[in-house]
Amino acid sequence: MEGKKHTVTLAGFLITIIGSILFSTKAIIVKVAFAHTSMDALTLLMLRMSFSLPFYLAAVWLARREGLTPLTSRQWLGVIGLGLFGYYLSSLFDFIGLQYVTAGLERLILFLYPTFAVFINAVVFKQPVVRTQKIALMLTYTGIAIAYFGELRIDVSNPHFIWGSFLIFLCSITYSVYIVGSGRLIPTVGVTRFTAYAMLSSTAGVFAHFALSGSSLQLLTKSPSHIWYGIVLAVVATVLPTFMMSHGMKRIGSNNVAIISAVGPVSTIIQAHFILGEKIFPAQIAGTVLVIIGVILIGWKRK
Repeated sequence: MEGKKHTVTLAGFLITIIGSILFSTKAIIVKVAFAHTSMDALTLLMLRMSFSLPFYLAAVWLARREGLTPLTSRQWLGVIGLGLFGYYLSSLFDFIGLQYVTAGLERLILFLYPTFAVFINAVVFKQPVVRTQKIALMLTYTGIAIAYFGELRIDVSNPHFIWGSFLIFLCSITYSVYIVGSGRLIPTVGVTRFTAYAMLSSTAGVFAHFALSGSSLQLLTKSPSHIWYGIVLAVVATVLPTFMMSHGMKRIGSNNVAIISAVGPVSTIIQAHFILGEKIFPAQIAGTVLVIIGVILIGWKRK
């Protein structure tokens, strides 16, 4: 819940839109890494979190210097649980799903998370779904259906298309849990401390998964390019946009950030076309427009 009405300053707008565009590069970097290396999704995710780790440790150190009240046991459970379920799991679903679907479709399906947040708030926290939100939900899911079946006709040779789409769908659901939960915890925990501890717990989840899977780091020593993909993914598509979006929320409010971040799917589709050679087709354009309108409506009317 936002305590005051925020005005959109130029600095806040620029920080938010650049952060959204940087976030949208994640799928592009992952697809390029899969195309040019033999890394699997788990190894790439492990590299991403490894190179993000120093930044989040620094954030913990800064948060400790602020002299905030120590977290309660319940707050610790909430932060760690959201980090594991809402970020580790969603990232895992996302990276595996990206092996089977295009970057443009991934971003569109992932962009459903505000609609799932509406459902969670309605079912768990008994927040009524108003008429505007119902219209927004209808527009959003109609847009996804148009884009999805348009791409299904084009990508008929891909046997794992539906499986990959389902994994991205799960990613969107788990990420919406992270968003709803963070909205409840951040006012009492603090944005820097919450982000740092949640990311550290998700990093621990990734490391444990990598160790238990029996995967080896020997592959990484054979080609320095593997390391560079991890660094770029961590800095450009994870750490920088995370803190830019948090800073944007402080300046212009979460509602305005939700609206401005609608540039994400458009940015991904354009980058995917020019960098990955993915086709832009009429059904994708029509579906994207409907999804963006729906998400903007949800952000505009969200309390």
